[in-house]
Amino acid sequence: MSSYKGHSIFAFLLAVMFFHSPLLIALTFIGANIPDFDHKFRTEHVYKMIILGLIVFISLYILKLPYYLGLIIVFLGGTFYFSEHRSFTHSLFGVLTLTAAVSLILIWGLELVINVTALNNNYLILAILIALLSFVFLNRNLLMIFLPLFFISLFIIPNGNVSYIELVLALLLGVFSHIVLDSFTPSGIKIFAPISSRKVYKSFGLSMLLILFALALIVNVPLLFALFEQYVSLASNSTIWLFYKLCTLFFIFEYFFLFLI
Repeated sequence: MSSYKGHSIFAFLLAVMFFHSPLLIALTFIGANIPDFDHKFRTEHVYKMIILGLIVFISLYILKLPYYLGLIIVFLGGTFYFSEHRSFTHSLFGVLTLTAAVSLILIWGLELVINVTALNNNYLILAILIALLSFVFLNRNLLMIFLPLFFISLFIIPNGNVSYIELVLALLLGVFSHIVLDSFTPSGIKIFAPISSRKVYKSFGLSMLLILFALALIVNVPLLFALFEQYVSLASNSTIWLFYKLCTLFFIFEYFFLFLI
């Protein structure tokens, strides 16, 4: 069975391929650890999540504030409680459900903080909310590594605009990476649970990896072109650039000639 370390490392590698914001990379990292909350040994944490949701719901209702945040927390806890391990939460429908629920918690939490406090720095508020999410979904060993690196990265990249769509995509990538990695295990995953009990295995995981890598390449094409143009502008007046062009043409013709043969 894939360990939390394997899921976390895999999600981090995918995150840096798609995103450059520490907020989005952190969300992908956390998202990869969410599906395994359907484990039986997580039951106590699930109970706490449901109780927390009820407390938030009642408090916001009394204060006449949007109480949907509490309801979605209860819904998320209920989803884990009624799911068997590697069943619904490890299916495509589960991926979409978990991503939607956690995204709504994050977005509604952000909107609530903005409305009831004087804070107007979305980047800072999101960083705090993501840190709180890490306490919920990451175990102690991961927290000891995640939190210091997360806050250091925030100082290195102190600001940046992150849209709601990017938040959702980061979580989706993390949650989806979990089931992709689990498909390589001998027990596989029920990809269409609860509609079907059909399982998928290594072939599914390999195909998803190819798709993810292709998408990452497409996403980074503008950046690669920008770096290439910068390099060209620096080297355009030098003999090195002329030599580079000649070598490139030589290899193109050589490859074309070999292909014809």
